[in-house]
This record gives sequence, C-alpha cells and structure tokens, in this order.
Amino acid sequence: MFEPRELFDLSQTGHAAVFDGCKFAWEALGKIASYLGSRAQPQLRNRCDGTAYIGEHVSIGEGTVLEDGVMILGPAIIGRNCQIRHNAYIRQNVIIGDDCVVGNATEIKNSILFNKADAPHFNYVGDSILGFHAHLGAGVKISNFKIFPGNITVEMDGQPFDTGLRKFGALLGDECEVGCNAVLSPGSILGRASVIYPNVVWRGILPERMIVKNKAAQEVTHRRPGGS
Repeated sequence: MFEPRELFDLSQTGHAAVFDGCKFAWEALGKIASYLGSRAQPQLRNRCDGTAYIGEHVSIGEGTVLEDGVMILGPAIIGRNCQIRHNAYIRQNVIIGDDCVVGNATEIKNSILFNKADAPHFNYVGDSILGFHAHLGAGVKISNFKIFPGNITVEMDGQPFDTGLRKFGALLGDECEVGCNAVLSPGSILGRASVIYPNVVWRGILPERMIVKNKAAQEVTHRRPGGS
C-alpha cells in the first residue's frame, strides 16, 4: 500500500504528474517544490471576503473564497470552489485540489490535498498528502518531524525502511476520517476509508477500511457536596 495508486485515485487531482516516476507515494513530497516552480503562475480568480495576503507564484481557481485574515505565502496552486477560511495559513509548496476546505487557524506546508479534502478547524498539515474526500476533525495535528536524529522510517516487510525524508507527516488514503484532537506521528500511512477515532495518537501503517478506537478507561463517581 505504498504505491500512489494504492492510496489515491489520481483522477481526483489535476496534478497527478507530481507522482510520475514515484515508486512510493511519499516520494512526491520531495517533488512539490520543483513541480510548482514551473506551474505556479500568478493567476487569481478567487473572491476575497475581507483582506487576505497572497504572495507571488500563487494560482487560485474560480469560485474559491478567501476569508479575512488568510495568508498564502506561495508558491501554491489552489483549485476551484474551495473555502479558505478565516486566519488560514498556507505556507510554501502547497497544492490544493477542487472543492477543498482549509479552515480557521489551519496551517499547511509542503503538502498535497486531493479534491474534496478537508482540514477545516485548527489543523496542522505538514509534508503530507490528503487523498480524495479525506477529512480531519477539529484539532488534528500531523507531526512531520521526529525528536531523534535521522530520516523518517516506515515498516516494510517487518523492517524499518528509510524514506530518505527528514520531514514526512502522513499519507491519508482516499476517504480517510481522522477524529478530533488525534495526532498522527511522522511517517503514518492510512489506507483508503480507514478511520482514526478522536484523541488517538497513531504511529505506523493502518490498512484500508480499518478503525482505530480509543478505549481509555473512564471513572464515574458521585459529586460530593461542596466538592468535586
């Protein structure tokens, strides 16, 4: 499940060419900058509801709305009919498809969002790929940098495999759902239509159509008069 077509419907992005020659889907992360370097021409067909900062080498499609306080540094390509909500921060080397949502206080850098992907509330998406119709709950963070030295590894055939990337967040296959306040550790790979429940800290590979549940025990007691 490491090949691009095993995770993503490449017809659901206008930028499938960034995956050309990639044996492993994460290799596209290292190609975003060069891809945008030749394609991110200034072209703004969006509407602004308020004041937004738009840097050089930013292309935005028709029907996309930027709310007040948005900052787009670029280079970036943003598709049609997207919602880029209040105080969203889109940094360098970002490709966003059609009908996507980037929400309040969400930060994105060096990442690809396929069509209809949503990062709508207080999310961090760094060095990651969100597949078609993938959705992040409020407060989901994708960690892209490990504490200890060395490149990010993934498990392959029971052994750690060096991705060659010092920064690598997550690959979310098409139609993945990640619940509120979950954290995806560096190098996480979620198969198509998989689900991460709220508050889960996930690390590793999750096959398609699987669910990760948080079953932490809770204690329920009587409330004492005058106390807690």
